[in-house]
Amino acid sequence: MFGETPGTGNPVAVVLDAEGLSDDELRRFSVWTNLSECTFVLPPTDPEADYRVRIFSLSTELPFAGHPTLGTARAWLDAGGTPADPSMVIQQCDAGLIPVRPDGDTLAFASPPRTRSGAVAPELVKELIEILGIGAEKVVDAEWLDNGPGWVGLLLDSADTVLGIRPDVAGHPGVWDIGVIGAHHEGSETAFELRAFFTNGDGPLREDPVTGSLNAAAAEWLLTSGRAHAPYLAAQGTAIGRRGRIRISQDADRLWVGGRADVIVSGTVVI
Repeated sequence: MFGETPGTGNPVAVVLDAEGLSDDELRRFSVWTNLSECTFVLPPTDPEADYRVRIFSLSTELPFAGHPTLGTARAWLDAGGTPADPSMVIQQCDAGLIPVRPDGDTLAFASPPRTRSGAVAPELVKELIEILGIGAEKVVDAEWLDNGPGWVGLLLDSADTVLGIRPDVAGHPGVWDIGVIGAHHEGSETAFELRAFFTNGDGPLREDPVTGSLNAAAAEWLLTSGRAHAPYLAAQGTAIGRRGRIRISQDADRLWVGGRADVIVSGTVVI
C-alpha cells in the first residue's frame, strides 16, 4: 500500500471471510503475519456500509488505520466486491463509516476527524526528543494527531532532520506512537517527509513503512495551520528503503488521503 510501485509500500494482510472467527483467533493470526496490520472482513451491520472490517496491529485492535483501509478496499474489490455506489466504497469500522474512492490503481479514503488534537505537554515533548535523539532546536511544533492509533506528532525543521533520526526507546518504557514530519526543499518531488515509530506493549520500537492514519492527521494539522496547501505529495519509508507516496487532496468538506494499492499475494489460509 502507498508504494510508488508494487512491493515498495506497506503490506497488509486481508482476510476476506472472517465470519465466525473468535477474537483470540483474529489476534493469533494477526501476530503470526508479523505485519504492522492485519484486517478481517465481515458483513456490515450498518445498512449504508458495503462491508465491515476489524483492524489489528499484531495483538492490538485499532478503531481505524489508513493503509489497512485502502488495502482492504482493494482486496475486496479485487475479489469481486461490488459497492452499492459504483463511485465509492463505504467501509464500516470502529471509527464509523469511511468512504473510499477508487481511481484506477489508486484509492483514497476520506480522513476521519481526530479524536485527540491540541498541544503536547512540554514534559512529553522532552521525552520524545530524548527517544528520537535530536536537539530541542530541531522541533518546530508538536501536536496530538490521534485519529485512532494514538499518534503524537512532532514537526521538525527539515526533511533531512527527519531522515537522520536514529531513535532509541531504551530507558523509556511504555506504549509509543510517534510521528515525525519535515518539509522538503522547495522544488522537491515531495512536499513532506514522514516517519512513524511505534511499540506494541513494552516491546521494541518499530518503524512503520507508510502510515495512512498519520498522514491524514498530519495533513489536517499542516493545512489548518497554514504550513501546507492541498494538493500535495508526501513521502514515507525512505529511511528504510521503501518509496511510499501519499497523495493529499481536499474538496469542499473532505480531506482525502490516497495512494497506489496492489494485490500481490492471494490464496487461502487456515486459521
